[in-house]
Amino acid sequence: MTIHIGAKSGDIAPTVLMPGDPYRAKWAAETFLDGARLVNDVRGMLGYTGTWHGNLVTIQGSGMGMPSLSIYANELITEYNAQTLIRIGSCGGMQDHVGIRDVILAMTASNISTPSRGIFKELNFAPCADYGLLTAAHAAATAKAVTTHVGGIYSADVFYDERPDLNELMVRHGILGVEMEAAELYNLAHRHKRKALAVLTVSDHLITKEALPAQDRESSFGDMVEIALAAAFPA
Repeated sequence: MTIHIGAKSGDIAPTVLMPGDPYRAKWAAETFLDGARLVNDVRGMLGYTGTWHGNLVTIQGSGMGMPSLSIYANELITEYNAQTLIRIGSCGGMQDHVGIRDVILAMTASNISTPSRGIFKELNFAPCADYGLLTAAHAAATAKAVTTHVGGIYSADVFYDERPDLNELMVRHGILGVEMEAAELYNLAHRHKRKALAVLTVSDHLITKEALPAQDRESSFGDMVEIALAAAFPA
């Protein structure tokens, strides 16, 4: 048991999926896991452990933004010995060829700053996904015939961004989408020698201004969860 995670020793699986929204964690656990049970509800940040095809899996909410994710990922790694951490969440599309409901596999995660910046100081560390998870996720997405893009994303510090010039630079340099957590997850995975990946569903688009209706989000996010699980436990 930690300050932010009330799970007992043995309650957290070696493989953890991390949606930002705790209610998405509840939905994903109830939809995809067998025997899912609540293992954490501290501060309403829900976490569940169950099995997928006989494999133990925890789905733990991370909250919004890198500082929040950093708290949960740190505790999952250092106190519960989590080995594989996969972010499952939404993102904003930033390229014309990336469509609503498409899945993005984040090979790299650019950022202005992260909670790890105090450690890196003058170094511009380039956080990236675990290659094995990345290739397994791509194979799973291909098998499901899900429109999928592999490449760089941008992990932002703010949701209500007022930097159109920065967005233009991201688009110009091929960034596929923007979200708020993956860069720090990748930093922590590198630091602690763990595996990490971000599997993201495009829920809105910065260029076309399209947005996925709220009622369609859960059904669209199902592909993302299945891809993440298949990447963690490739056949």
